[in-house]
Amino acid sequence: MFINKLNQLYKPKRILYYVDASKEDILAFYKGVVPPSVEKYSNVFGTYDYPGLFFVRNLQKEVIGIEFRDNDPRIEYPSNLKSVELDASFFYSVEIDDDVEIDFPFIKNLFEEIAKEDNAHRPYSDLCIEEDPKVISVFHGYKKIRILHEWKLYNDKAIHVMCNNFDQFEKKDLYKSAFTDMITGTFNWNYLEAFLEVPGDRKIEDYAFAHFDVKQFRVINEAYGHIAANKVLNNIVKTMNEADFVYASARCHNDNFAMLLKDMPEPELRKKLKDFFEKLSVLEEDPFYKIYYKCGVVPMQRAMLSGNRVADAAKMAQALCTNQKGTEIIFYTDKMHDDISWGNYVKAYVETAVEQNEFVVYLQPKFNIKTEKIKGAEALIRWNYKNKEFLPPYRFIPFFEKDGSIAKIDDLVLTKVCEAMGRWKKDGKPLYPISVNLSRSCMYDEKLIDKLVGIVDSYGVDHHLIDFELTESATYDNMEHMLSVLQELRDCGFKISMDDFGTGYSSLSLLTQMPIDTLKIDKSFVDPIAAANERKEDIIVLRHIIDLAKELGFVCLAEGAESRTQVDRLRDLGCEIIQGYYYSKPIPLEEYEEKYL
Repeated sequence: MFINKLNQLYKPKRILYYVDASKEDILAFYKGVVPPSVEKYSNVFGTYDYPGLFFVRNLQKEVIGIEFRDNDPRIEYPSNLKSVELDASFFYSVEIDDDVEIDFPFIKNLFEEIAKEDNAHRPYSDLCIEEDPKVISVFHGYKKIRILHEWKLYNDKAIHVMCNNFDQFEKKDLYKSAFTDMITGTFNWNYLEAFLEVPGDRKIEDYAFAHFDVKQFRVINEAYGHIAANKVLNNIVKTMNEADFVYASARCHNDNFAMLLKDMPEPELRKKLKDFFEKLSVLEEDPFYKIYYKCGVVPMQRAMLSGNRVADAAKMAQALCTNQKGTEIIFYTDKMHDDISWGNYVKAYVETAVEQNEFVVYLQPKFNIKTEKIKGAEALIRWNYKNKEFLPPYRFIPFFEKDGSIAKIDDLVLTKVCEAMGRWKKDGKPLYPISVNLSRSCMYDEKLIDKLVGIVDSYGVDHHLIDFELTESATYDNMEHMLSVLQELRDCGFKISMDDFGTGYSSLSLLTQMPIDTLKIDKSFVDPIAAANERKEDIIVLRHIIDLAKELGFVCLAEGAESRTQVDRLRDLGCEIIQGYYYSKPIPLEEYEEKYL
């Protein structure tokens, strides 16, 4: 039998509305069947819990019912059920498999055993089992049974905290509360921070620093219970205290820990930490469950320069641990610091940059491969940072994509493109379609279609002149929603392109569903052709992509052609449109207008 010890909880004075339960009713309850007269009150306003089976001492029998808050005029209390008042009580909650046969003696024995190893100690109160409980309740969920057994409060320090009764605490207790962790008994972050501020007080001349947590600790807590989870925490503390390379350590909060480490070469320290975490990889309750960790390490030089801010650096490195499986140990570097600091600055500065008109639109022309005449262009964003220097896209686009502000940039690009096209239309100049990016983060904007149509229409631009590009390498949580958004845009008369085809995650079956007009073959497929090390396999793949696009009715565009030989080869393979440096690099709007319009 698997026992998940959940928590200790408090229920105030309440009313139990119930029906008498026969043996047949009880058997049905354990199979998930609740009498309709009780079931209909599940989750209504004022209920404290779900319908359950109750052993009530005053009734001297088992009943099936549901608990309501007492004396509330807003509640519609059941009029067709019997009722009994229940006093305020503390309970210990456990969860077991629903294939276990339950009765009152079984529950009594179960909690007597639990009490032997867990006296329900909490930071500000202590509970012990109530040997003659007034009520025990049982609730049935998905393949689980939750049992609440009454416990009694015998040590209440919470009242002194709430009432600011400082004189009720000994100095030792106050020190313990301030500098130790209530669950594991080890020191907390407040204690460890003193080492970072004045390490010399403990003769520590230099140190490395590590911050780590348990991967998917919540799963352990919920699946195996808080007792099992607390064992994991205590095992970590025990191992930290025994490690010969740890000066000082602390449990910071939840499953987060920090350690001051003896300085040593990176390979040696990595090996020490790997062995350290391997000792902590087994869950006592289930030897088949593997515990993994993510750890950020700050080497000595950077740790000494960071002082009491060293934890921030360690957390930066730790945040780069992204795999669900396996323990990860990542060492903090200056480049990591520069990248993260720059990313945070960029996110904070983007609004100012927009207001200062620092973002500039460039257009890269697209050419008909047969006539070699202009066919359209792609709009690309450039950042004239503080109007002093142009930043390459990799210095800002990934950061905007990560925090969602790329949607603001997409709107800005569309606005600038439509503004230019509206002016060109007014001046009687020829107009060619221009493609603009449509980011993943935009997809969840409920007003996306209205917003895009509003921008385009405000400048009097025909919808067929705007081509929205969707990056194939981006992942989408809700493909069905994405497809419906694309179809709605297409129904509005806009063109749709799939960018970077071949580099992402789209399946061929999804390609048949997507309402797209143009398939853009990624530069990585174009680079190998007409090269000294050209392989026939590369040509075969490229030819089939082009044939596939044409058979599905898409226009086929190849990106990144840089030589005449590549252009000729793409023409021979059946490609229709070229976008690449051979014809033109991205150029400012004004130059595009002067050169092609």
